[in-house]
Amino acid sequence: MKGVLLVNLGSPDSPEPKDVKVYLEEFLMDERVIDFPKWARTLLVKGIILNTRPKKSAKAYSKIWWKEGSPLIVLTEKLRTEVQKKVSVPVAIAMRYGNPSLYTGLKNLADQGVDEVLLVPLYPQFAMATTETIIVLAEELRNAHFPEMDFTILPPFYNHNDYIRVLSNSIQDSLKGVEWEHLIFSYHGVPERHIRKSDITKSHCKINGTCCQTDSPAHQFCYRHQCYNTTAAVAKYLELKPEQFTTTFQSRLGLDPWLQPYTDKTIAQKAKQGVKKMAIVTPAFVSDCLETLEEIGMEAVEDFEENGGEHLHVIPCINDREDWVLVMSRWIDQWALAQKETVDA
Repeated sequence: MKGVLLVNLGSPDSPEPKDVKVYLEEFLMDERVIDFPKWARTLLVKGIILNTRPKKSAKAYSKIWWKEGSPLIVLTEKLRTEVQKKVSVPVAIAMRYGNPSLYTGLKNLADQGVDEVLLVPLYPQFAMATTETIIVLAEELRNAHFPEMDFTILPPFYNHNDYIRVLSNSIQDSLKGVEWEHLIFSYHGVPERHIRKSDITKSHCKINGTCCQTDSPAHQFCYRHQCYNTTAAVAKYLELKPEQFTTTFQSRLGLDPWLQPYTDKTIAQKAKQGVKKMAIVTPAFVSDCLETLEEIGMEAVEDFEENGGEHLHVIPCINDREDWVLVMSRWIDQWALAQKETVDA
């Protein structure tokens, strides 16, 4: 029997510091998030970060927490509910960190008799700290608890025509009646070393002005290339001129070099240069979460205004938009049909 598991990043169980601490420990101790040797990662996370960060993060979560719970989890469940109405196979959700766990999601499907799973990392672009860590943990859980299961992994959809259409239409819809001079495409940042570690050629990714535009097998796993490719596809769809938009990266942690340009610095710079009305979209996220609602929706808006800007219009994620639900449902149906044809053959 076939089934689908939609997997998102995750969230604390509540915005209380104790729950945030539990969540951050699981998240930051992942070797694909902070890719230091275990002793160094343990020293950094348990010796420093977990003694200071939970209270600060808890305040941020409390600003965006909904009465129904974590926005990320609520929105992911809404997507699941709407998709389930349109497909004939069971659909479950899971979070890579926090609850419902990846184990819980797979057990949910297993209890319904599912032994063929379409695993859907809800990230348009591939990254070590997102897509890869989901796949690795899912395989570990399958080997340990669900040996009868077979997985099909939905590949990154950063340049899929359906996704680009939905994302572009969401931007267009949000900007109706809104005055704007410049559009920022803000993607979640990653350390530069993650880009080089993901380079299967071990030589292509220079993180310069040309490598992302030069064809290479490395692009299959290059987060930076895929982000710029998403921006380019949307800009083409919306017929944007090069001077109308900028690609940036947000949410950096620590002192190591992360992908640039940085979102916060770009927003402040644009405001100081005289841009009064700007819009921002976050295409690395399918569902609104702390990084979109608080970091962009609150902090970035404040930074823009403090540096002379008048209005920063924040474009919501695609969440459970009807056209996104239809696209996801169609992808699932296509997978289920292909699996059936393979069996029948």
